[in-house]
Amino acid sequence: MTISKERTDAGPGLSGGKALVSKGDAGYRAEQGSDYLPGVSAESVGSTALWLGIATIPPGRRTKAHAHERHESAFYMLSGEGLELWSGDELQHRDVMQPGDYLYIPANVLHVAVNRGTQPAVFVGARNEPTAQESVVLYPEMDSRVP
Repeated sequence: MTISKERTDAGPGLSGGKALVSKGDAGYRAEQGSDYLPGVSAESVGSTALWLGIATIPPGRRTKAHAHERHESAFYMLSGEGLELWSGDELQHRDVMQPGDYLYIPANVLHVAVNRGTQPAVFVGARNEPTAQESVVLYPEMDSRVP
């Protein structure tokens, strides 16, 4: 296999032009109520387009009604019990995730995640917004739509 020496990258971020192994960054609670432990982010490695990390919703907790204005998100459920995901303009759609399920949330889709179980719901998540302060828009008037 031959690699062209003329190849250029969009930018090395904090990597100095090489791959990085990251132990992650400090965890935080996002504005919508999920707990995040970033592994790859603008803050941890200088990523310019990608966030990858662990998201957790503790037992008995839920997120606030929200949408991600400028980015898509994808999750893989590692552990926990059935996590309810309510989505749609009126939060009218209910799905239940189990460990081993994948989830895709397009930009601007209103949603609420509810963990009614006794174990934390833990996910590997990725989004095309690299910063901790993602493009979240809260819809407090919709919170009461989800029992």
